[in-house]
Amino acid sequence: MQNFYQGKKILITGHTGFKGSWLAKILLNWGADVVGISLPPSTTPNLFEALNLPKEITKNYYFDIRSIDKVKQVVELEKPEIVFHLAAQAIVRDGYDDPFGTHTTNILGTINIMQAITEINSVKAVVIITTDKVYENKEWLYPYREVDALGGYDPYSASKAAADIVTNSYIKSFFNPNTFGERHNTLVAIARAGNVIGGGDWAKDRLVPDMVKAIFEKREDVVIRNPRAIRPWQHVLEPLRGYLMLGQKLYQGEKEISGAWNFGPNEDGFVHVEHLVKTGIEILGQGRYQIAEEVSLKHEANLLKLDINKAGNLLNWRPKWKLEEGLTATFEWYRLFYANDNLINNFTNKQIREYFE
Repeated sequence: MQNFYQGKKILITGHTGFKGSWLAKILLNWGADVVGISLPPSTTPNLFEALNLPKEITKNYYFDIRSIDKVKQVVELEKPEIVFHLAAQAIVRDGYDDPFGTHTTNILGTINIMQAITEINSVKAVVIITTDKVYENKEWLYPYREVDALGGYDPYSASKAAADIVTNSYIKSFFNPNTFGERHNTLVAIARAGNVIGGGDWAKDRLVPDMVKAIFEKREDVVIRNPRAIRPWQHVLEPLRGYLMLGQKLYQGEKEISGAWNFGPNEDGFVHVEHLVKTGIEILGQGRYQIAEEVSLKHEANLLKLDINKAGNLLNWRPKWKLEEGLTATFEWYRLFYANDNLINNFTNKQIREYFE
């Protein structure tokens, strides 16, 4: 993959976010020509600036993804070969506070990207990133497959399910694999991933960022809301490798890769919140936690599992790290950052090298 991406023109939307910054860093290390569309970073500190990405990325466009004219201008000007669309309002609990903004950002933003690609014929491969929460979650032990029904209890989940449906409509209508090479030269995939962990996430209402902020910044107990909720935890490099594999195979004209894909952990990655917090505190060697006394009125799923057999069988993608390895990499990253943030760029490069090698 490193040889493939060297010299390729890549557009990442949401490149100032947590996953977007990791993806940009990987591609820059591999010699890709990276441009990005995003709002400025929303937290201080943030991974985007910690990795010096404002200077390393070829061109940073800072605007709202809901602006169709600006999206078209960038795609027309930069003529990317591959697009990774990650721009989104990605916090479940924020969706309750701003359902309109959540729906318009996640749905209209996806429409804008797909429409620009439809009108401007430079893009060969498109990977639209949604979420595991697009499924109609019945909270049962059965892991959801790519063909299962989409749903969405809360505004965030519903908006991402709608973005998923919109993308599938564009695939069928304009980028159908059956007419590839005749009516068009673009292939599109949808990537659905679970809860990701990794160094450099400081978003609010996420478990690991809440932990490190409580331990390193506030010097107080970690407060957890849903201790028995089971989540599909995986290190951020795991799904990013899946996205990169999709981008390469789509670019190379592998028509069967078009469509939806799940990227989640093996069975060891499905653990409850309290277990993850305990393990993180053990790795750090410091910190305490307590269970929140107030019951949240904002619904959050207690159980959600993904079936990753399609990715395993057709992409040869499987998680490389066990959960404990991912947690160790995550908390070692934060421990170094808070000790000496000047070293974090090289340490991030080291983690990327070790993971992909």
